[in-house]
Amino acid sequence: METLSSLKNSRVMAWRSLKDRKGRLETGSFLVEGIKMVQEALASDYPVETLLLQEGFTPAAPLPEHIPAFLLPPHVFSAVCDTKTPQGIAAVVRLQPRPAAGPRLIALDQVQDPGNVGTILRTADAAGFDGALLAPGCADVFSPRVLRATMGSVFHLGLSFPAELPEALKDLRSRGYAVLSSQLDGEPFFERPPIPAPFVLILGNEGNGVSPAVQATATHRFRLPMPGRAESLNVGVAAGIMMYDLIR
Repeated sequence: METLSSLKNSRVMAWRSLKDRKGRLETGSFLVEGIKMVQEALASDYPVETLLLQEGFTPAAPLPEHIPAFLLPPHVFSAVCDTKTPQGIAAVVRLQPRPAAGPRLIALDQVQDPGNVGTILRTADAAGFDGALLAPGCADVFSPRVLRATMGSVFHLGLSFPAELPEALKDLRSRGYAVLSSQLDGEPFFERPPIPAPFVLILGNEGNGVSPAVQATATHRFRLPMPGRAESLNVGVAAGIMMYDLIR
């Protein structure tokens, strides 16, 4: 296993660039950190290009022999990773998600907070949804913060990134999907009639909700009851309530 000790090494510089969206797009790769995320990557359909180990870290299981691995001293490993206290292992993974497909989908309309995006994807995975469509303006799924919030669920869901979310939703509607928009002026969510799959649930921007152009594609518009004094719910919380009730 080759050891790379310089921060100016070309490979190290390329790996460090993966913290930023520009670097991820230029290289076509992203970085996952920690034992669980590396295990999830190795078990997924995503091609793992490289494994990175901090000096002194001992893997619990033998590493795949067909994947190049490099040993990094602590100062180099910390510079490559985004977390303050890295676990000693990371992986460079190819940006190659499978497209969102299946009877239960979510669509995110400019959900900008990385924690919200990661939480929604993790909850969708837990609730048995199949994939997510992410409109331009959403937090980058492959950023370190979103990846950490997904806890590996990014590897379980199909992901699509339509340039025009309304057009993608119109296409799903033409193929028999119910298009459900979550909005404050919708019908009461818990009073809805049964909605069989296939369907796609739309979650909107934290401040502005679902955009008018996306609302226009909906077959159903729903709101959650709020008998208290709060004016709105966190989008991640609202998504969890709605997703779980839709599969109930």
